Amino acid sequence: MGAVGDTLLRLTDLSVDFASQEGTVHAVNHISFDVAPGELVGLVGESGCGKSVTASAIIGLTGMVPNATISGSIEFQGQDLLTMPEDKVRAIRGRDIAMIFQDPVTSLNPVLSIERLMTEGLELHLGMSHSDAVKRSIELLGEVGIPKAANRIKDYPHQFSGGMRQRVMIAIAISCNPKMLLADEPTTALDVTIQAQILRLLKKLSREHEAAVIVITHDLGVVAGMCRRILVMYAGRIVESGPAKDLFRTPHHPYTVGLLKSVPRLNEPRRDTLQTISGLPPDLAHLPPGCSFAPRCYLATDECWAAAPQLEPTDAGRLSACFHSDQLRRAAGAEVTA
Repeated sequence: MGAVGDTLLRLTDLSVDFASQEGTVHAVNHISFDVAPGELVGLVGESGCGKSVTASAIIGLTGMVPNATISGSIEFQGQDLLTMPEDKVRAIRGRDIAMIFQDPVTSLNPVLSIERLMTEGLELHLGMSHSDAVKRSIELLGEVGIPKAANRIKDYPHQFSGGMRQRVMIAIAISCNPKMLLADEPTTALDVTIQAQILRLLKKLSREHEAAVIVITHDLGVVAGMCRRILVMYAGRIVESGPAKDLFRTPHHPYTVGLLKSVPRLNEPRRDTLQTISGLPPDLAHLPPGCSFAPRCYLATDECWAAAPQLEPTDAGRLSACFHSDQLRRAAGAEVTA
């Protein structure tokens, strides 16, 4: 944990539960992490692990859900967003913290023109006149790589391709020069060439606007060349974190090992099938008593079934929630010396 002056965002013991007919769904389960100004952080894990709920809680959308219960704290620039009045949170949302939503097809209102979608935030948060907001919107559309922006701004979302709609989403998110961007699966349903362009664009915009970015994805390949730090999430918990290069080289949690082995490698002999993680993620309304990953883990012992491991330091800048992290470290060391 860094000092307050070095920390833009700090989550402390954050939990998000949803009441349902099946029981209480523990979508986010006592997670804590910091993000520094300008930092690029990857939040990775399988679908349903709590990544998007975490982002929604940060931006203040989860609190609007009637059956949601949120505890812990979300400090942004030293102020707890969870105890802040809604009108103040609304002023921060879109201006200081912006979100690039997962699916631009459903996130962009189809009956509003790109002009209206772009200018609303500029007029609301920055007090711009409509004409000035239009000029700034055209500049932003050009900045994210949309050709003939002055003509396209009158169009509607359905007149854009998937990659172009994603660029519009990014332009809207950065329009008020936010200090933090939450990018929720920003490359979903895009082909690989467009994916690479979007990721380069996010990295460039982060550098130019000095914005911190949390990239939320299930694809480790997306964050490999972009993020300097990785948070691995499973069943609502952070199970491993550390610098990207170190985590990719020597994972300290068996779930991270499984995620890495399931990624195709161009520098290795071609296999008939990709390796997979056996089993399915647990039901978040009925979590097992011990480690949530134990039913799928090749290292699981009686200890893992009896108690949930805590997220603890394993190396400089590294944290892991596994009773067998030392075993993984020794195995990685043996491979290096072999």
